[in-house]
Amino acid sequence: MTATLNGVTKEKIDESAEARAAVELVRLAKGQGLSLTGPDGLLKQLTKSVLETSLHEEMTEHLGHEKHGRPVADNVRDGTRPKAVLIENTGQVEIDVPRDRAGTFEPQIVKKRQRRLSGVDEVVLSLYAKGLTTGEISAHFAEIYGASVSKETISRITDKVIEEMQDWSVRPLDSTYAAVFIDAIVV
Repeated sequence: MTATLNGVTKEKIDESAEARAAVELVRLAKGQGLSLTGPDGLLKQLTKSVLETSLHEEMTEHLGHEKHGRPVADNVRDGTRPKAVLIENTGQVEIDVPRDRAGTFEPQIVKKRQRRLSGVDEVVLSLYAKGLTTGEISAHFAEIYGASVSKETISRITDKVIEEMQDWSVRPLDSTYAAVFIDAIVV
């Protein structure tokens, strides 16, 4: 496909469906006065939508039939339950997790009793390693992500790592370790 611009023929780049959808979402968000980031921003709404859609697809796979479809077994959908999940880039996101009547659904994307998605523990450990107190880390999460993380939760995260570090530092050492030193000169 070609386009002419001032008599010059150029190849027109075919945009992907994802890129077109992203452009349209940003355009609509700006038209509605919605910020892209922040507590009620587009990124948070997209994260909620993607997580909920993924969970509903997991439920469909678990049950073996689409929503409102003919059940292949006695187990069927049984509504949703609300859950707050802390995500590193968007803060706290309220999602609706689907349930099944038999109670056998075990979601994998946001597991049962999981309150933080990947990355949050690493941020806590990084801030702790830089010398911030648990109170300062808690205040940082409230300020940056709009989510409260208790001092006790932060302590549990850091204590887990400190235990592993202590176990590693007191591990038994072998009496002899082999080492190879190589020195090279480039001619």
